[in-house]
Amino acid sequence: FFGSARITVDGPLGRYYEAAREVARLVTEWSEHLENPSHRFVVCSGGGPGIMEAANRGAYEAGGKSIGLNIGLPFEQQPNPYITPELGFEFHYFFMRKFWFAYLAKALVVFPGGFGTLDELCEILTLAQTQKIESKIVIVLYGSAYWKEIINFDALVKYGTISESDLELFQYADTPEAALDILQKFLTTHYLTPEPEPAGEAPEIARSRV
Repeated sequence: FFGSARITVDGPLGRYYEAAREVARLVTEWSEHLENPSHRFVVCSGGGPGIMEAANRGAYEAGGKSIGLNIGLPFEQQPNPYITPELGFEFHYFFMRKFWFAYLAKALVVFPGGFGTLDELCEILTLAQTQKIESKIVIVLYGSAYWKEIINFDALVKYGTISESDLELFQYADTPEAALDILQKFLTTHYLTPEPEPAGEAPEIARSRV
Protein backbone atom coordinates (compact mmCIF):
# COMPACT_ATOMS: atom_id res chain seq x y z
CA PHE A 1 0.00 0.00 0.00
CA PHE A 2 1.29 3.45 -0.98
CA GLY A 3 -0.28 6.76 0.00
CA SER A 4 0.08 10.04 1.83
CA ALA A 5 1.28 10.27 5.42
CA ARG A 6 -0.84 13.42 5.72
CA ILE A 7 -4.25 11.82 5.16
CA THR A 8 -5.84 11.32 8.57
CA VAL A 9 -9.07 9.66 9.60
CA ASP A 10 -10.53 13.02 10.68
CA GLY A 11 -9.09 15.11 7.85
CA PRO A 12 -10.73 16.34 4.62
CA LEU A 13 -9.55 13.21 2.79
CA GLY A 14 -10.48 10.88 5.62
CA ARG A 15 -12.56 8.75 3.25
CA TYR A 16 -9.31 7.51 1.73
CA TYR A 17 -7.97 6.56 5.17
CA GLU A 18 -11.10 4.51 5.79
CA ALA A 19 -10.93 2.99 2.31
CA ALA A 20 -7.31 1.90 2.79
CA ARG A 21 -8.19 0.44 6.15
CA GLU A 22 -11.09 -1.50 4.62
CA VAL A 23 -9.14 -2.79 1.61
CA ALA A 24 -6.38 -4.04 3.90
CA ARG A 25 -8.92 -5.69 6.18
CA LEU A 26 -10.69 -7.41 3.28
CA VAL A 27 -7.45 -8.63 1.70
CA THR A 28 -6.18 -9.96 5.03
CA GLU A 29 -9.42 -11.77 5.82
CA TRP A 30 -9.44 -13.34 2.35
CA SER A 31 -5.79 -14.37 2.66
CA GLU A 32 -6.28 -15.85 6.13
CA HIS A 33 -9.02 -18.13 4.82
CA LEU A 34 -7.09 -19.56 1.87
CA GLU A 35 -6.93 -23.34 2.08
CA ASN A 36 -3.21 -23.72 1.48
CA PRO A 37 -1.32 -22.28 4.49
CA SER A 38 1.72 -21.60 2.28
CA HIS A 39 -0.35 -19.12 0.24
CA ARG A 40 -0.62 -15.96 2.31
CA PHE A 41 -0.63 -12.36 1.12
CA VAL A 42 0.59 -9.98 3.81
CA VAL A 43 -0.16 -6.25 3.80
CA CYS A 44 2.97 -4.10 3.56
CA SER A 45 3.13 -0.31 3.95
CA GLY A 46 5.71 2.39 4.42
CA GLY A 47 5.19 2.02 8.16
CA GLY A 48 4.28 5.62 8.93
CA PRO A 49 1.04 7.52 9.60
CA GLY A 50 -1.83 8.35 7.23
CA ILE A 51 -2.61 5.83 4.52
CA MET A 52 0.26 3.66 5.73
CA GLU A 53 -1.24 3.48 9.20
CA ALA A 54 -4.67 2.73 7.73
CA ALA A 55 -3.29 -0.26 5.80
CA ASN A 56 -1.50 -1.74 8.80
CA ARG A 57 -4.55 -1.02 10.95
CA GLY A 58 -6.92 -2.86 8.61
CA ALA A 59 -4.69 -5.93 8.62
CA TYR A 60 -4.40 -5.75 12.41
CA GLU A 61 -8.16 -5.51 12.83
CA ALA A 62 -8.57 -8.59 10.62
CA GLY A 63 -6.28 -10.54 12.94
CA GLY A 64 -3.44 -10.76 10.45
CA LYS A 65 0.20 -9.74 10.34
CA SER A 66 1.48 -6.73 8.40
CA ILE A 67 4.84 -5.30 7.41
CA GLY A 68 6.11 -1.74 7.88
CA LEU A 69 9.08 -0.54 5.81
CA ASN A 70 9.72 2.75 7.57
CA ILE A 71 12.15 5.54 6.60
CA GLY A 72 13.97 7.81 9.00
CA LEU A 73 12.76 11.38 8.36
CA PRO A 74 12.88 14.63 10.37
CA PHE A 75 9.05 14.80 10.31
CA GLU A 76 5.92 12.74 9.57
CA GLN A 77 7.44 9.30 9.71
CA GLN A 78 7.16 7.72 13.15
CA PRO A 79 6.24 4.02 12.98
CA ASN A 80 2.53 3.44 13.42
CA PRO A 81 1.34 1.15 16.25
CA TYR A 82 -0.41 -1.42 14.02
CA ILE A 83 2.68 -2.97 12.41
CA THR A 84 3.41 -6.52 13.56
CA PRO A 85 6.37 -5.86 15.91
CA GLU A 86 8.75 -8.39 14.37
CA LEU A 87 7.90 -7.12 10.87
CA GLY A 88 8.77 -3.46 11.40
CA PHE A 89 11.93 -2.24 9.64
CA GLU A 90 13.56 1.16 9.28
CA PHE A 91 15.66 2.30 6.31
CA HIS A 92 18.07 5.18 5.99
CA TYR A 93 18.05 5.35 2.19
CA PHE A 94 14.95 5.68 0.02
CA PHE A 95 16.45 3.56 -2.76
CA MET A 96 16.92 0.54 -0.48
CA ARG A 97 13.40 0.91 0.87
CA LYS A 98 11.98 1.04 -2.66
CA PHE A 99 14.02 -2.02 -3.62
CA TRP A 100 12.34 -4.05 -0.91
CA PHE A 101 8.92 -2.70 -1.82
CA ALA A 102 9.42 -3.81 -5.40
CA TYR A 103 11.07 -7.14 -4.56
CA LEU A 104 8.35 -8.21 -2.13
CA ALA A 105 5.27 -6.91 -3.92
CA LYS A 106 2.79 -9.04 -5.81
CA ALA A 107 0.30 -6.16 -5.95
CA LEU A 108 0.25 -2.44 -5.24
CA VAL A 109 -2.71 -0.38 -4.10
CA VAL A 110 -1.81 3.29 -4.50
CA PHE A 111 -3.92 5.85 -2.66
CA PRO A 112 -3.75 9.64 -3.07
CA GLY A 113 -0.42 11.06 -2.01
CA GLY A 114 2.24 13.66 -2.61
CA PHE A 115 5.83 13.63 -3.84
CA GLY A 116 6.77 10.41 -2.05
CA THR A 117 3.77 8.48 -3.35
CA LEU A 118 4.28 9.81 -6.89
CA ASP A 119 7.95 8.85 -6.73
CA GLU A 120 7.12 5.31 -5.60
CA LEU A 121 4.35 4.89 -8.16
CA CYS A 122 6.40 6.15 -11.09
CA GLU A 123 9.38 4.01 -10.07
CA ILE A 124 7.27 0.85 -10.07
CA LEU A 125 5.50 1.81 -13.31
CA THR A 126 8.90 2.38 -14.95
CA LEU A 127 10.21 -0.99 -13.74
CA ALA A 128 7.06 -2.72 -15.00
CA GLN A 129 7.11 -0.83 -18.32
CA THR A 130 10.74 -1.74 -18.97
CA GLN A 131 10.26 -5.32 -17.72
CA LYS A 132 12.82 -4.95 -14.97
CA ILE A 133 10.37 -6.63 -12.62
CA GLU A 134 10.06 -10.13 -14.00
CA SER A 135 7.42 -11.32 -11.54
CA LYS A 136 3.78 -10.54 -12.22
CA ILE A 137 2.44 -7.47 -10.43
CA VAL A 138 -0.87 -5.63 -10.49
CA ILE A 139 -1.08 -1.90 -9.79
CA VAL A 140 -4.38 -0.48 -8.52
CA LEU A 141 -4.84 3.29 -8.40
CA TYR A 142 -7.47 3.97 -5.77
CA GLY A 143 -9.55 7.09 -6.38
CA SER A 144 -9.88 7.54 -10.14
CA ALA A 145 -10.95 11.20 -9.90
CA TYR A 146 -7.82 12.06 -7.92
CA TRP A 147 -5.40 10.18 -10.14
CA LYS A 148 -6.88 11.37 -13.43
CA GLU A 149 -6.53 14.97 -12.23
CA ILE A 150 -3.01 14.56 -10.83
CA ILE A 151 -1.52 12.54 -13.72
CA ASN A 152 -2.84 12.99 -17.23
CA PHE A 153 -1.87 9.59 -18.59
CA ASP A 154 -3.86 10.19 -21.78
CA ALA A 155 -1.75 13.28 -22.48
CA LEU A 156 1.42 11.19 -22.13
CA VAL A 157 0.02 8.88 -24.81
CA LYS A 158 -1.04 11.84 -26.97
CA TYR A 159 2.46 13.31 -26.96
CA GLY A 160 4.08 9.95 -27.56
CA THR A 161 6.04 9.80 -24.30
CA ILE A 162 4.39 6.51 -23.33
CA SER A 163 2.65 3.88 -25.44
CA GLU A 164 -1.08 3.33 -25.31
CA SER A 165 -0.36 -0.21 -24.14
CA ASP A 166 1.34 1.26 -21.05
CA LEU A 167 -2.12 2.22 -19.79
CA GLU A 168 -2.64 -1.50 -19.21
CA LEU A 169 0.01 -1.44 -16.46
CA PHE A 170 -2.55 -0.20 -13.92
CA GLN A 171 -6.25 -0.28 -13.10
CA TYR A 172 -8.54 2.11 -11.23
CA ALA A 173 -10.76 1.31 -8.25
CA ASP A 174 -13.19 3.56 -6.42
CA THR A 175 -14.53 1.23 -3.74
CA PRO A 176 -12.84 -1.26 -1.40
CA GLU A 177 -14.90 -4.03 -2.97
CA ALA A 178 -13.70 -3.12 -6.48
CA ALA A 179 -10.09 -3.07 -5.30
CA LEU A 180 -10.51 -6.45 -3.60
CA ASP A 181 -12.03 -7.93 -6.75
CA ILE A 182 -9.06 -6.82 -8.87
CA LEU A 183 -6.59 -8.16 -6.31
CA GLN A 184 -8.36 -11.48 -5.82
CA LYS A 185 -8.61 -12.20 -9.54
CA PHE A 186 -4.99 -11.31 -10.23
CA LEU A 187 -3.45 -13.05 -7.22
CA THR A 188 -5.56 -16.16 -7.73
CA THR A 189 -4.55 -16.40 -11.39
CA HIS A 190 -0.84 -15.76 -10.94
CA TYR A 191 0.13 -16.79 -7.40
CA LEU A 192 -2.17 -19.36 -5.86
CA THR A 193 -0.77 -22.00 -8.23
CA PRO A 194 2.63 -20.48 -9.00
CA GLU A 195 5.39 -21.91 -11.09
CA PRO A 196 8.26 -23.04 -8.82
CA GLU A 197 11.10 -20.53 -8.56
CA PRO A 198 14.48 -21.79 -9.82
CA ALA A 199 16.73 -22.54 -6.84
CA GLY A 200 19.64 -20.21 -6.24
CA GLU A 201 18.51 -17.46 -8.59
CA ALA A 202 19.02 -13.77 -7.83
CA PRO A 203 15.96 -11.68 -6.92
CA GLU A 204 13.98 -10.89 -10.06
CA ILE A 205 14.46 -7.15 -9.75
CA ALA A 206 18.25 -7.57 -9.61
CA ARG A 207 18.72 -10.35 -12.13
CA SER A 208 21.02 -9.74 -15.09
CA ARG A 209 19.48 -9.95 -18.55
CA VAL A 210 22.74 -10.83 -20.29
